[in-house]
Formats: sequence, C-alpha cells, structure tokens
Amino acid sequence: MPGTAREGRAQESLPYLVRRRVEEDSSVMTITRLPSVHDCSATGCSYNHDAGCHAGAITIGGDHAQCGTFVQISFRAGLERTGVVGACHRTDCSHNDHLECAASAVQVGGRAGDPADCLTYAPA
Repeated sequence: MPGTAREGRAQESLPYLVRRRVEEDSSVMTITRLPSVHDCSATGCSYNHDAGCHAGAITIGGDHAQCGTFVQISFRAGLERTGVVGACHRTDCSHNDHLECAASAVQVGGRAGDPADCLTYAPA
C-alpha cells in the first residue's frame, strides 16, 4: 500500500545507494521492475522449489551466462516469492542494459554440462 508506514520502513531498509538512485532518477529500474526468473530447471539448486527460483535475486555472469547464485547444499532455502535477476555481467547479451537485465522474464536451466545457465541469454 503506497504511502503507508510499512512502505516507508521498507524504503528505509533499502541500501542508501538504491534509495538514492530511485529517488533521483525514475528511469532507473527499481526492485519491483526487475525481471523474474520465470522458470528454473536447476533442480539441484537449494533455491529451487517446484521448478521455481526463490532466491532474493540472482546474478548472471561468467563465460557462458551461468547463474552465479546457484548453490547445491543439503537443504532448501529462499523466499516465499519468485526470484528476480538482480544483475547481469554479460555485457554481450542483447537483454543487458547497463549491467541489468531488460528481458521481461528469464529461464534458468542446464546447458552444455552446466547445471544453471541463463537460457534467455542472447548474444547482441
């Protein structure tokens, strides 16, 4: 609910630089506008629940657009919402806009022997 005390506290809990960038430039992609991880077939990842990503935000990078947030440990973790792409280090991707993903949503899954790659990655 916009303008509520709860929203004010949520805004205050954001890192200073994120708050400042959002306040200064409305064209900056805000957290609510980051692309969601529409589908994740990396079932070995601890953030994966029922083919859905539940990490707060993932980072795409590396030499073949892998999910840098992929972690394989003995328990399931994450949030009760769908994960988003927080950063993309693949500047050669057609969806990359100033190190942020501009795709409407992404898919993550295995490719070429890797358990978690961005399947939405498209060379520019």
